[in-house]
Amino acid sequence: MSDSYFSGLGVFLIDTLVSLYVFAVMLRFLLQWAEADFYNPISQFLVKITQPPLRYLRRYIPSMGRIDTASLVLMLALQVSGDYLIFMLQQISASPASLLVVALGQLLELLYNLLFYSILISVVLSWVAPRGYNPATKLLYDLTDPFLGFFRRLLPPMGGIDLSPLVALIALQFAKMAVMPLLQQLIALLN
Repeated sequence: MSDSYFSGLGVFLIDTLVSLYVFAVMLRFLLQWAEADFYNPISQFLVKITQPPLRYLRRYIPSMGRIDTASLVLMLALQVSGDYLIFMLQQISASPASLLVVALGQLLELLYNLLFYSILISVVLSWVAPRGYNPATKLLYDLTDPFLGFFRRLLPPMGGIDLSPLVALIALQFAKMAVMPLLQQLIALLN
């Protein structure tokens, strides 16, 4: 067995575990920001798996209004650590600044994807089962409603059709297309 075989396995394992935990922390952060129902079973699960490191970080990092800065710091620290380990296994050298920018890019991409697919799924659910109740559906609407509310104020319903999800999806895609190439250029400059 070659070293690349074991490094590939290590990269997969590190990337998967870090990504899943960062996803859980980001979801908790967004649900907390959206003031979602934390008695929901899914919310309770997210709280239980993310509480130990956040309890420790909150002693030193206070929240700023509705923004839980400890969650942001935890996500960034986990992503930077995971990327550092992956780069070490792949024998890629990167400066601390480029590692930070790579991690920020990955977190932004996760945020874009999470919001994009949440909106898309909530739209489909509103067509398929508009009155059905499910804890996951409730959290999905809790997550997307504050974001869509901004677009609903800009573009009220037209003839009973709510176009705000379409406008939100276009805005998210535009933001992703505007920001991600800039981060890629910044990474290239830092290396």
